[in-house]
Amino acid sequence: MAQLGFCTLLVFSGLLHHIKSHIKKEDNPEGKERPNFIIILADDIGWGDLWLNRPDNSTPTPWLDSLMLKGKRFTDFHSPASTCSPSRASILTGRHGLRNGVTHNFAVGSVGGLPLNETTFAQLLHDEGYYTAMIGKWHLGHNGSYSPVHRGFDYYLGIPYSNDMGCTDKPGLDLPSCPPCVHSQYSINKKHEGCYTKVGLPLFENEKIIEQPLDTWSLKDRYATAAVQQIFTASVTKKQPFLLYVALAHMHVPLFHNTFLNVTTEDPYTASLSDMDSLVGNIVQALITEQLENTLIWFTGDNGPWEQKCLFAGHVGPFVGRWQTNKGGGSAKRTTWEGGHRVPTVVSWPKKIKHNSSSDALLSGLDIFPTVLSLAGVKPPSDRRYDGIDITDVLLNDSETGHESLMHPNSGAAGQYGDLQTVRLKHHKAFYITGGSVACDGESGPQQHHDPPLIFDLSQDEAEETPLDPESKEFRSVLKQVEREREALLWDIATDRVSAADYTVIPSAEPCCEPQNPVCRCHRLK
Repeated sequence: MAQLGFCTLLVFSGLLHHIKSHIKKEDNPEGKERPNFIIILADDIGWGDLWLNRPDNSTPTPWLDSLMLKGKRFTDFHSPASTCSPSRASILTGRHGLRNGVTHNFAVGSVGGLPLNETTFAQLLHDEGYYTAMIGKWHLGHNGSYSPVHRGFDYYLGIPYSNDMGCTDKPGLDLPSCPPCVHSQYSINKKHEGCYTKVGLPLFENEKIIEQPLDTWSLKDRYATAAVQQIFTASVTKKQPFLLYVALAHMHVPLFHNTFLNVTTEDPYTASLSDMDSLVGNIVQALITEQLENTLIWFTGDNGPWEQKCLFAGHVGPFVGRWQTNKGGGSAKRTTWEGGHRVPTVVSWPKKIKHNSSSDALLSGLDIFPTVLSLAGVKPPSDRRYDGIDITDVLLNDSETGHESLMHPNSGAAGQYGDLQTVRLKHHKAFYITGGSVACDGESGPQQHHDPPLIFDLSQDEAEETPLDPESKEFRSVLKQVEREREALLWDIATDRVSAADYTVIPSAEPCCEPQNPVCRCHRLK
C-alpha cells in the first residue's frame, strides 16, 4: 500500500508540474472569460463535521478550512433530499424528485436512472462550449444512455453507486463489518446481512469497467490523479472553460483512508475526513493562480450522516431532532429532521466572493443548477419549471435573500417516497409525517401522521425538541402560510412537465466485467 501511495504521489507531482508549465493566461481583451466550476459533493457528511461546526474545535481538514477562509460559508444550506439518488438528481436538474422522477435510490440491478428527458447543468454547459468531466459516485443509472457520458460529461471515472453496494477484497470499516469478496464459486452464495457479496464494486472509466472489485483504499489517489488530468485536458489540450464535478465516496461507509498519509487520529471517521480533505487539496493545487481566480469551487453534501452506522457516522452538530430521538428512532439521513439535510457548505471564488464571510440565507442544493448556469451565461430549458433559485447576489453581493420556503421530501423514512411532507417557512418548520428511520441503537421510530402538523421555531429550538402549541396565535398564523406554500407548490408540480424514473430491477442489469468469474472479477487497468 505504501509503495502504491509513493508511486501515485510521484505521478501526481509530475502532473501538477506539467500543468503549471504549460498553461498560459489566454488573451482576452474583452475581459469576459467564462468561469470554471468545480462542484465537490461529499457523501453522508454531517453539518457538525467541518469548520466552526466541530464540537471539539479540532482541524483535521486544513484544505477545507482554507476554502472557508477564502470564501463564504453557508450556515443554513440544505441538500435537496436526505438520501443519495434523489439528492443528486435534484442538484443536477434544479428540480424536486416529484418533477424529475427520482424519488429514491437506484439499485445495483436497476435498469433505469435519471429520466432521459431531464436535462443536467452539465449538458447545458457542454452544449455552450464547456469541457465537462465527472469523477466519483454517479448513482443515477449505470446502463446505456443513463451513464454520465450520455448526460453531459465528456469524461467519467468513478463508481456507479454507493461504495457499500458491492464487495471488495479489502473491506473498509462498516457496521456490520462485511467480508471480502470471494475468490471461488464455492462460497459465493453465503449470506451476510447488510452486505453485498455477489457482485464486486466496479470502477468505471467512461462506459467501461476497468477494475472489479475496486480497491477503495487507493480511491482517493485515483480520483486525485484523474481530476488533475481533466483540468489539464480542459486547460491545455482543449483550451476550454471547464466543469469538474467530483462526487466523493467520503464519508459513506465503508470508511477508508490512504494509509500512506500515516494519519494518526483518535477515530477512523476523522481519518477519512482527513483523506477527503487531502483530495480537495490535490484539486486546488492543480489550479494555477490565473485559473484559481477564475474558478468557482462549491463544496457541499448530498445528505446528513447515516447514524445507524454509529461510530462510523458523522456529526449533526446541534441539529439532533430531539423530538424524534426522545420517542426512539433516527433523525439524520433519510429523515426530514435538520440532521438529515442541513449540510456543511462553502463557496470560494477569489476576487469575487468576500473572504472569510458567511451567510444565514435559507439555501439548497437545488440552487446549484440555476446559479452555475447564470454565472456561465447559459439559459435553462423553458419548457419546464425549477425549484432552485439563482443565488448570484448572495455569493457576490452579500445579499441574504434566499428561499422564503423550502420543501423537504420523503427520502426513505416514514411516508411515501418523494412526498413533500416537511415544510420550512423562514425560521419555522412543519412536519406532517415523522418516524421510520433506524438509530444507532437499532430502534426505528413509529410512523406518525400529524394533523395539524408539528411546527417548530428553529430560531429558538434548533434541536427540534418542543413544537409550538397548536392553540397559540403563532401556530395558527404559521400554519396558514405553510398550507398556502405547500398547496401552491404541489399545484405547480401537478401542472408542470414531470418525469417518471424506471425503477425496474433485473439481475442482468448488474454491472459485471467478467460474468464467468466469481463476483465478476476482472483487472483491466491501463
